[in-house]
Amino acid sequence: MPIFSIFAIYFIIWWLTLFIVLPIGLRTQAEENEVVPGSVESAPARFRGLRVFLITSVLAAIIHLAWYILSVRLGYGLDAIPQFAPKFY
Repeated sequence: MPIFSIFAIYFIIWWLTLFIVLPIGLRTQAEENEVVPGSVESAPARFRGLRVFLITSVLAAIIHLAWYILSVRLGYGLDAIPQFAPKFY
């Protein structure tokens, strides 16, 4: 598998994982009772960019490694998933 494809798939997994990690541990300004004038109450109270980036990167690396081992090394793909619905063709 070309190296560019590996990085492209990692980026897709990383991007999807980012949206899973973003709301974890989030405290809004309304929950902290410190709403900054001019911002919405649902805005984060503290910016945790580095923490989110690190957790996302580690989690995406684990998912990517599992995908790589299953698909490239062991040969599992979408065809290996059992089909429970009947084929209508």
